[in-house]
Amino acid sequence: MSLLLAAAPPVPLDSTAGRYVAAAYIVVLAIILIYVAIMAVRAQHLEKELAELRRDVEAARAGGEADPKHQAVLAGERRSV
Repeated sequence: MSLLLAAAPPVPLDSTAGRYVAAAYIVVLAIILIYVAIMAVRAQHLEKELAELRRDVEAARAGGEADPKHQAVLAGERRSV
Protein backbone atom coordinates (compact mmCIF):
# COMPACT_ATOMS: atom_id res chain seq x y z
CA MET A 1 0.00 0.00 0.00
CA SER A 2 2.75 2.46 0.93
CA LEU A 3 4.59 1.57 -2.29
CA LEU A 4 1.48 2.54 -4.26
CA LEU A 5 1.21 5.85 -2.42
CA ALA A 6 4.90 6.53 -2.93
CA ALA A 7 4.58 5.92 -6.68
CA ALA A 8 1.43 8.02 -7.11
CA PRO A 9 2.07 11.64 -7.95
CA PRO A 10 0.58 14.18 -5.54
CA VAL A 11 -2.39 16.21 -6.68
CA PRO A 12 -1.43 19.88 -6.59
CA LEU A 13 -3.95 22.00 -4.69
CA ASP A 14 -3.55 24.92 -7.07
CA SER A 15 -5.24 22.95 -9.87
CA THR A 16 -8.98 22.49 -10.24
CA ALA A 17 -8.70 18.75 -9.65
CA GLY A 18 -6.77 19.32 -6.43
CA ARG A 19 -9.44 21.64 -5.14
CA TYR A 20 -12.13 19.06 -5.85
CA VAL A 21 -10.13 16.34 -4.09
CA ALA A 22 -9.64 18.57 -1.04
CA ALA A 23 -13.34 19.49 -1.04
CA ALA A 24 -14.32 15.82 -1.28
CA TYR A 25 -12.16 14.96 1.74
CA ILE A 26 -13.68 17.83 3.71
CA VAL A 27 -17.23 16.72 2.83
CA VAL A 28 -16.52 13.11 3.82
CA LEU A 29 -14.97 14.23 7.10
CA ALA A 30 -17.96 16.49 7.82
CA ILE A 31 -20.39 13.63 7.14
CA ILE A 32 -18.47 11.33 9.50
CA LEU A 33 -18.44 13.99 12.24
CA ILE A 34 -22.18 14.61 11.84
CA TYR A 35 -22.86 10.85 12.02
CA VAL A 36 -20.80 10.52 15.21
CA ALA A 37 -22.62 13.50 16.76
CA ILE A 38 -26.03 11.99 15.92
CA MET A 39 -25.00 8.64 17.43
CA ALA A 40 -23.78 10.41 20.60
CA VAL A 41 -27.12 12.19 21.00
CA ARG A 42 -28.99 8.92 20.50
CA ALA A 43 -26.78 7.20 23.07
CA GLN A 44 -27.52 9.96 25.59
CA HIS A 45 -31.27 9.57 25.03
CA LEU A 46 -31.00 5.81 25.47
CA GLU A 47 -29.00 6.25 28.68
CA LYS A 48 -31.69 8.58 30.08
CA GLU A 49 -34.46 6.15 29.13
CA LEU A 50 -32.54 3.24 30.63
CA ALA A 51 -32.02 5.14 33.89
CA GLU A 52 -35.72 5.97 34.01
CA LEU A 53 -36.70 2.35 33.42
CA ARG A 54 -34.26 1.15 36.09
CA ARG A 55 -35.74 3.66 38.54
CA ASP A 56 -39.25 2.43 37.75
CA VAL A 57 -38.26 -1.20 38.15
CA GLU A 58 -36.62 -0.48 41.51
CA ALA A 59 -39.72 1.42 42.61
CA ALA A 60 -41.95 -1.48 41.58
CA ARG A 61 -39.76 -3.97 43.41
CA ALA A 62 -39.85 -1.80 46.52
CA GLY A 63 -43.64 -1.65 46.33
CA GLY A 64 -43.72 1.97 45.27
CA GLU A 65 -45.69 3.50 42.44
CA ALA A 66 -43.99 3.60 39.05
CA ASP A 67 -44.43 6.06 36.23
CA PRO A 68 -47.81 5.33 34.51
CA LYS A 69 -46.36 5.16 31.04
CA HIS A 70 -44.16 2.25 32.12
CA GLN A 71 -46.84 0.30 34.01
CA ALA A 72 -47.42 -2.03 31.05
CA VAL A 73 -43.71 -2.79 30.79
CA LEU A 74 -43.45 -3.53 34.48
CA ALA A 75 -46.51 -5.77 34.30
CA GLY A 76 -44.83 -7.81 31.59
CA GLU A 77 -47.13 -6.75 28.78
CA ARG A 78 -45.62 -6.36 25.36
CA ARG A 79 -46.45 -3.44 23.14
CA SER A 80 -46.71 -3.95 19.41
CA VAL A 81 -44.36 -1.66 17.52
